[in-house]
Amino acid sequence: MSDLITVKIDGKDCQAKDGEYILNVARANDIFIPAICYLTRCSPTLACRLCLVESGGKQIYACNAKVKDGMEITTKTENIEVERRAIMEVYDVNHPLQCGVCDQSGECELQNYTLYMGVDKQNYAVKDVLRDTKNWGVMSYDPGLCIVCEKCVTVCKDMIGSNALGTTARGSEALDKSYKDNMPKDAYSMWNKLNKNIISFEEDKCIDCGECIAVCPVGALVSSDFKYTTNAWELTRIPAANPFSSDCSLLYYEVKHTDIKNETNKIYRVTNDAHYTSLSGAARFGFDYTNQVISKDEVAFNRVVEAFKGCETILFNSFITNEEAYILQKLKVKLGVKLVNDDAFKYKKFLNNFASVSGNSLYSGDLNTLHNSNFVVSVGTYFKSDAPSVRYGFNNSISLNKGSGLYFHPLADTTVEGFGKKGKTIETVFHAPLCEEAILYLILDIFGKELPTQIASYLESLKETKTKTITETVKEKVTEVVKDEATGEEKEVIKEVSKKVAKEVSYQTTKLIEMIGSDDSLLETIAAMNEKKDSYTLVVGEDLYGHPNSENLAKLCGIIEKYTDFSVVIIPSSTNTLGVSLLCDLDEKATGKTVGYNMKADVEISALGDGNLDMPTLNQQEGTFVNINKRVVPTNVAISYNGYTLKDIANTILDKKVKYTIDYTKEIFEKIPFENLENHFTNGAEEKRGYLLSSNQIDSGDSVSPVDNQKLEGVIIYNANPINQFNEFTAVAKQLEDAKTALYVSKDFIEKSEFIQGDIVKIETQNGVVSLIVIVDNQLDGNISYVPTFEKNSETKNLFGSYRFVTANLTKV
Repeated sequence: MSDLITVKIDGKDCQAKDGEYILNVARANDIFIPAICYLTRCSPTLACRLCLVESGGKQIYACNAKVKDGMEITTKTENIEVERRAIMEVYDVNHPLQCGVCDQSGECELQNYTLYMGVDKQNYAVKDVLRDTKNWGVMSYDPGLCIVCEKCVTVCKDMIGSNALGTTARGSEALDKSYKDNMPKDAYSMWNKLNKNIISFEEDKCIDCGECIAVCPVGALVSSDFKYTTNAWELTRIPAANPFSSDCSLLYYEVKHTDIKNETNKIYRVTNDAHYTSLSGAARFGFDYTNQVISKDEVAFNRVVEAFKGCETILFNSFITNEEAYILQKLKVKLGVKLVNDDAFKYKKFLNNFASVSGNSLYSGDLNTLHNSNFVVSVGTYFKSDAPSVRYGFNNSISLNKGSGLYFHPLADTTVEGFGKKGKTIETVFHAPLCEEAILYLILDIFGKELPTQIASYLESLKETKTKTITETVKEKVTEVVKDEATGEEKEVIKEVSKKVAKEVSYQTTKLIEMIGSDDSLLETIAAMNEKKDSYTLVVGEDLYGHPNSENLAKLCGIIEKYTDFSVVIIPSSTNTLGVSLLCDLDEKATGKTVGYNMKADVEISALGDGNLDMPTLNQQEGTFVNINKRVVPTNVAISYNGYTLKDIANTILDKKVKYTIDYTKEIFEKIPFENLENHFTNGAEEKRGYLLSSNQIDSGDSVSPVDNQKLEGVIIYNANPINQFNEFTAVAKQLEDAKTALYVSKDFIEKSEFIQGDIVKIETQNGVVSLIVIVDNQLDGNISYVPTFEKNSETKNLFGSYRFVTANLTKV
């Protein structure tokens, strides 16, 4: 990391990292520079040009100019003010006067800057063209309101990695030629570009994350569900955490009363601070799953309490708060029952095996190290389904840091190949299942430093020398007889000519390449991608936790953490998997009578309203999660809940009088009371959310096993969910209801099989049998299909064992 330097902005000394953009340094020091098109964590577009500043007698753009030590910057001059005023006048040309009904009114950057620049008259004009509103699924696009700042295009490319948005010709008349001579230069350049373009959309590339809605400064891009339902200024913003995946990103539930006859609050939309964090489509659109309970059912409550006292096993998942997990652990100790959470059990076991080699109880990396790296590797996680935030960070590191990425996975996700230039900045290796050990050993072989003797010897034993034929250009001297044109005399001339020659050369490779199912060119590709790289992150995911050789994989990850420059991130597979694994003593298998918390059991307490006693949903609770960044982060109540909670059950069984569930917050981890936990980002993008957990040093060793060359034969299916589906709560969210439990296949699979879209297929594995409809996923390639398990009581869960891949027989019904 570069040393801090000092720059002066409007006379104020500011500390900065060498190479930071002026605009970010100004914001971190509470110095205002107007900008509409710039988005922190993405590349500058120079679309608006409002961020003009002056340094060294020259006007430069704060979003695109980098600071240097001793630099002096002025944010306002007479000429800059003229330019900014003219730019805002241009933005207001032909902009519809519908602020009274516009969804962005009250928080519109066009409104704000028009007032800030004091625009009270219009000096420019151009004939407008018809621009019809477009319906883009979860989004509505009104090109009449669009100012073509290109924030949406930039975030889709640099952060999300979908490249679903771009610009296309507007079809308008050219600007009057006199403007070029009479207008301020930057205002004219900006208007000329604006007048020619409008936003375009490619549906097949979109993953419905809605991040383009979040960054739109005007009302051009809005949620189709939210459009014209309320005024922005009527909504109350409640800071919370993403309840569906382990990023637990900061989000805001925006609520107000349902209508004039119903004072009960409802969530109208979910928003985020897009400069600092990004959301998945599930977090943004899957919010309407609250459990409306009018009153407490005392009879049902007493029956459930007795069921707890008489059971042998409590079943639960990781979509709960730390406080609830802590309560369940207390009930386990008091009642002497088993506590079973399959997801957290596998993760905890993997983390412990990792720690036994790395020597640290927690992994070293996080989403921040991922975003800031310039060489990233992913093994064992299906970006599209498992971990949207990791996908964003992986793509962002390539886009913004001139980075390189290696993506290893059996499912061919075509969207990942669009993160960069194939073979130069992104290499996707779609390998067979069960190859993950060989992949991790390959990382050690290429990047390992001072490896333990046992591992170094094993890797050396896999080396082999091969030969290949290459064609190279060689130069030869030849003698030619030429005639002098003047005298006609002949003479000999020596010339140098080039010719191509086939040549055999020797090179060294490793049998690991063959084990992965790749070819030797992969080594050359990795070597080229690794040039001038100095910051490395490895992310590993859920495929590894239930793998037949998960113990060895975890230890190999520990070796990589210990003997390479990689920071390792072990992705928690559900929202609070890491928190649960740290707080609970978990058992592997259930026995006897069971009580389930949001799980199928003999007696169920459920936030879906389908059990023996109702419970609150996560957007009806306050508490904490431990996110992928190993940070304890708070979440808050968006919608009130009038029924019993797990705290009430614990009070009865443990004979306590705890008033609120968050009274337990001060008993866990760092023992900080809930009300003392912050939940925001600073202008300098510093995260002020809860607190970081410390990693403890533990005794460690270096023992790992060789690659186990197991294989799955035949037709293979994979346990994965469609985009934006994570659990039984996203399954019932209205805006996400199009997702189906089906057999998802690629076009290539269809072409090579007897099936077509819409067929009903019987799927039979060693674990179970299910019949499903066939759906083609246009973002999938290859022969491996996937089957979801996001619905609570879905029979598809019976198809799979511990490992996410399984061999199946498919028969058309």
